[in-house]
Amino acid sequence: MRFIPAAFVTLLNLTTFTLAHPEARYGEHDLYAREAYADAYANAYEDVYAGLQARDLNERDPLVGIHFKSKKIPGKCDSPKKSYPASMGGGRNARMFCVIAGGGHNLSFVLEEPYKVKYEERPIPELESPNDVLVQISWTGICGSDVHYYTDGRIGSFVLEKPMILGHESSGIIHSVGSSVKTLSPGDRVALEPGVPCRTCPRCKTGFYNLCPQMEFASTPPYDGTLTKFYALPEDLMLQAAGQYFVRGRGRDRANRGSRAYWPVGLLCAGVSGAFGAQKVVMVDIQEKRLEFAQKWVCGVNIAIYNPGKGLSADENAAKLISQNGLGDGADIVIDASGAEPSVATGLAALRTGGTYVQGGMGRPEINFPILKVCVKEVTVRGSFRYGSGDYKLAVELVAAGKVDVKGLITGKVGFWEAEKAFGLVKAGEGIKTLIEGVKD
Repeated sequence: MRFIPAAFVTLLNLTTFTLAHPEARYGEHDLYAREAYADAYANAYEDVYAGLQARDLNERDPLVGIHFKSKKIPGKCDSPKKSYPASMGGGRNARMFCVIAGGGHNLSFVLEEPYKVKYEERPIPELESPNDVLVQISWTGICGSDVHYYTDGRIGSFVLEKPMILGHESSGIIHSVGSSVKTLSPGDRVALEPGVPCRTCPRCKTGFYNLCPQMEFASTPPYDGTLTKFYALPEDLMLQAAGQYFVRGRGRDRANRGSRAYWPVGLLCAGVSGAFGAQKVVMVDIQEKRLEFAQKWVCGVNIAIYNPGKGLSADENAAKLISQNGLGDGADIVIDASGAEPSVATGLAALRTGGTYVQGGMGRPEINFPILKVCVKEVTVRGSFRYGSGDYKLAVELVAAGKVDVKGLITGKVGFWEAEKAFGLVKAGEGIKTLIEGVKD
């Protein structure tokens, strides 16, 4: 039986990216639209039909979904990757043109550079292994890391150097499966674990595949993400989910492991700690409305909230937090889900001697760190990166059992053609969790 400490403190800074920045604007909508229509209707039918025959598409491609017998099919794309700005008014027309001419029919939301995105037809992924499955994406949640790439084009050493499809928090429906797949069938609803490890390195063999140096993680340069129509993964990186959509913030780690966290995940840290039997959880934030939401949302646990006093030092805030919440000599475990320097300092000050500190949130690359407290208290310090072994299975089980209410975190849903709008909402700190619907047939 897993031991849960008497006091469990989650230090949060739920503030997300709020710095103002002019939106990328495009002044060539009419030019793109005219070019799309001119290309689509100017080319001869014989050129199109020759290209289709080369792909052995005599009557109908089930993925593309277009009848090819008609002699009134528009022309061809100059390039199978021809694309148009995401904010283009005639986006649906551009999609029609590229779907017909490009043959890929895998519409994707692509980041070219900070604040510059576009919709682009990409090739439908091939099943490279008999153990792979092809998923049609239904919903994608926006993670803080997605917003980092959208605004800055990098996170630490992961730097955007070429156009990349965004998104990695996705669910979908199995479209097709490889010959060796045993546990999934077309039509199954699944949550995608969006990182493929090498499975052979020392980290993978010891169970820490999230630390695999060769990890191919969705929406992390140079690997494309899941804001696309079709996405392929190995069978064992798919978890069946009962709901229509499944929000997988990064708070699903076990209480004694912590989690990488942006502010929705701070809430999930509290929810999961309650599911594991923590006797008390204290949530900390500088915005009162978010604390009020947290207090209502987290169920099945003795939860308290604390809003740091203005003008108080980290030690003063920690002393006040401990006193108000009856934590004795301090919290057993502290998870910082912000990466903000004041939160880090307050968390370590609030931790008891011999306690465990988990750095979940990613802040600036370098901060002032109270190293003396770590030494004097003999603190166990842990980092947290991506998803550990068993986390997805555990998350699905917690949601299926009703122990964590992920649907209660969903405050906004937009269509695929409004993806950039969703990024703007998240960047502005509006709502809790925003979902982007998948490409519709």
